[in-house]
Amino acid sequence: MSKGHRTQIKKDRNEEYKDSRPQAHHMFARVSDTKARIVLDQIKGKGIGDALAVLRYSPRYASYLIEKVLKSAVANAENNLDMDASTLFVEEVRANSGPTMKRIKPRARGQAYRIHKRTSHISVILNSR
Repeated sequence: MSKGHRTQIKKDRNEEYKDSRPQAHHMFARVSDTKARIVLDQIKGKGIGDALAVLRYSPRYASYLIEKVLKSAVANAENNLDMDASTLFVEEVRANSGPTMKRIKPRARGQAYRIHKRTSHISVILNSR
């Protein structure tokens, strides 16, 4: 049994299983997860240069947000993990649904319709070839 305080023991145990791939997240992005997945599927498996080119010329709003996340992941790889940006590629992408803001829109004859303003959590995980 290892010595030390139980929080230090837990910290040491968790560091063994920690994912060392460069990654970045955008939490509570104001775009629905289904719209973000359309753009994310286009860049999965591509190199960084190709992925940035696809995102730059895509007309969708989600591509602007995902481009920022991808640039952040590349910066994390270069600055924190000392990786070369030319060998990186997009290994894994995720767009999970976040909390939904519920709003009311007045309609005819005194009725009220629900409007769901959806958010998403976008994750980009890179790896080197």
